[in-house]
Amino acid sequence: MNHDVRKLLYVSRSASVPSRARFEKEKWDIEIVRPHLAAKRMLSSFPASAGVVDFSTCQLPEDIASLVDLLSHSRIAWVALVSPGQIEDEVVKRLIRDCCFDFITLPIPDDRIVGAVGHAYGMVALREMASNDGGPEGEMVGSCDAMLALAISIGKVAMNDAPVFISGESGTGKELTAVAIHARSVRRDQPFVAINCGAIPAYLLQSELFGYERGAFTGADQRKIGRVEAANGGTLFLDEIGDLPLESQASLLRFLQERKIERLGGLASTPVDVRIICATHIDMEAAMAEGRFRADLYHRLCVLRIDEPPLRERRADIELLAKHMFNRFKNDASGRLRGFAPDAIAALYNYGWPGNVRELINRVRRAIVMSDARQISALDLELGEYAETAPVSLARAREVGERQAIEFALLRNRGRLADAAQDLGISRVTLYRLLSTYGMRPPAIDSQDAVVNLLAE
Repeated sequence: MNHDVRKLLYVSRSASVPSRARFEKEKWDIEIVRPHLAAKRMLSSFPASAGVVDFSTCQLPEDIASLVDLLSHSRIAWVALVSPGQIEDEVVKRLIRDCCFDFITLPIPDDRIVGAVGHAYGMVALREMASNDGGPEGEMVGSCDAMLALAISIGKVAMNDAPVFISGESGTGKELTAVAIHARSVRRDQPFVAINCGAIPAYLLQSELFGYERGAFTGADQRKIGRVEAANGGTLFLDEIGDLPLESQASLLRFLQERKIERLGGLASTPVDVRIICATHIDMEAAMAEGRFRADLYHRLCVLRIDEPPLRERRADIELLAKHMFNRFKNDASGRLRGFAPDAIAALYNYGWPGNVRELINRVRRAIVMSDARQISALDLELGEYAETAPVSLARAREVGERQAIEFALLRNRGRLADAAQDLGISRVTLYRLLSTYGMRPPAIDSQDAVVNLLAE
């Protein structure tokens, strides 16, 4: 089956791309464009996912002027190539700092360039998916190291077609990590079909997975297409795969080996092309040792593995996430609430969050509805025993407020400091000073590893 390849805009005065063979091996469709061509016309006729700007060949003033308009298209993941010392040019430095995810000083091996483009593409695509999502209840917001590592992992496995195994506790966001992988893959325009293996009775699971023919059993008055066949060309997500009955495990293993399915009551085999992503919260090593899960099936499914971080390992994101959810749902309180009381913030950090992000969302939503005060308290969150009652100074309150405003400005503007400063009504210099004062991520990193937005279950 032919899937759409990703499109790469290569801006250069040269007519050749030194790393073209490596890009094409990674399924990039390359279009070379000279910098003076109209950016809008080129982008409308060649909708690129990523871009390379070869500054080493674009040194004329008119070239640089043309790049200002071209690089302003934030939906494209730009990587810059520069000659030794060229980064010292103030105009080039500003363009790279404000508009590019990475820059590379030439000469350098082709693999390094292709890898940088793939990483930049994955980061931009993840953010766009989150910003376009219509389900606020499932949104995760974070910029901690664990979330950045997760985003990088998603970007890497998305470019492969091998099966993916997502392991993590309940409520950490496994299903929509699978959605993120599918959305970044070459199958993104094909179906994404999910089935919860633990939510369907064992006697119905076979027919749900593989479908059935008319007359296969009492009540089968017409043919039904199963979930596997419905995902043909796209991605099949098997949630809670650890709960799959042994009988269905054998059938799934047979499908993975033959890539064909037989509907219940049918005689013919139907070829099906799907990518398998599965997830579970159980200990698969223990399940295999106890005979509850087939080892041969597990090794077929677990080619690429992603470990979803629990909320307790994302402590730097807890307050940010809680306030983000508050802003999403505060209209349920008829406008009377103004945020979280200090004891609520303390409780958020002190609590262990066994239910992870799903539990945090539910507690915040419940507190918004039930609170009678102007601020949500620890008691409203039903976390009174985890609260601290130490007074908060005005200086601390000011710091908390400024940090929150900066975090959300960076979130809205995808880490772009110039736009965030404009939203905050301050200069870039002032924003840089505040970032340094509060120990937040500095500009050189913000432009490349801006706040990550993912979706939780």
